[in-house]
Amino acid sequence: MKKIKIAVVGIGNCASSLLYGIEYYKQTGSVQGLAYPEISGYKVGDIEVVAAFDIDKRKVGRNIAEAAAQSPNCTMNLCAKIPKSRVRVQMGRILDSIAPHMLQYPDGQRFVVADRKPVNIVKALRDSGAEMLLNYLPVGSEKAARYYAECCLEAGVAFINNMPVFITADKRFSKAFEARKLPLIGDDIKSQLGATVLHRNLLKLFEERGIYEGKTYQLNIGGNTDFLNMLDRSRLKSKKISKTEAVQSLLASRLADEYIQIEPSGYIPWLKDNKICFIRIAAKGFGGAPIDLELRLSVEDSANSAGIVVDVVRCCKLALERKIGGVLTSISTYAMKHPIKQYPDPVAKKMLEDFIAGKLPR
Repeated sequence: MKKIKIAVVGIGNCASSLLYGIEYYKQTGSVQGLAYPEISGYKVGDIEVVAAFDIDKRKVGRNIAEAAAQSPNCTMNLCAKIPKSRVRVQMGRILDSIAPHMLQYPDGQRFVVADRKPVNIVKALRDSGAEMLLNYLPVGSEKAARYYAECCLEAGVAFINNMPVFITADKRFSKAFEARKLPLIGDDIKSQLGATVLHRNLLKLFEERGIYEGKTYQLNIGGNTDFLNMLDRSRLKSKKISKTEAVQSLLASRLADEYIQIEPSGYIPWLKDNKICFIRIAAKGFGGAPIDLELRLSVEDSANSAGIVVDVVRCCKLALERKIGGVLTSISTYAMKHPIKQYPDPVAKKMLEDFIAGKLPR
């Protein structure tokens, strides 16, 4: 099979897990942990990073294999090492991608800006031969996310928006990508087995079993730069909408705003990339009898994300081969927290498989 050539902006924990994961499946030939070992003949090991962008001085200028292991990255390495490649991390645009409060924390926990001029992103994308750009910018990077989406349009590159800025819902972007026959996928990646998937399906189960008047919360803690970044609550508007709507969307009767609380609740550095989620659902069953569920989920946050991203990348490749532009509804609904339209997870999975088989146009 041909290689799937990707570019990545933001060489943080999520990108690191993706890089190590690609190498793990290439080295081992294992299919464990994959929902789709092959998609139209493409395996995880067929994904190749051909361009990378970051703003941290410990990463910019380094070979991407070395950059993936630099602080403040703190995720587990999924294999012994990544072989060196010809790809070096280039200086990106900062814009609004760094929250000011992070300057108060030690260098090992935060971003440290490189003293370099940004490269010409459009030229770098064209020169690399990248077919798609994966956006791993920090939560709250509204201006930066839109900037990179614009660069993709100019460079003729598909855009995969893994973070909560609403690009696919913006008609200007959706129309522009469709006109250029460039796939657009988003917004905000849904983990392989994370808080969002569990929470929405638990609430749907309660509803289907006739259990009502639910009150619920989902609280998340972790020790990576994502949680440090989100201590600035002003950066969370899109994130809260994305996570809350992903849960509410499956319910026939929406919960009142005061009865549903979903948010990051703490940054604990020693947890590193381990994310711990607490979900509680307090409801009433037959005759008004109380039913109370509490759940604790612990995951390696970035690997949990990469397990879905490898499917997104391969579906994006199919769309490019089929010359399909604009928002890819099927893969966005399956893989993202905030697609243009939400479907129940079994329906979304069927839509994805129909798209892969060529039965669904997008």
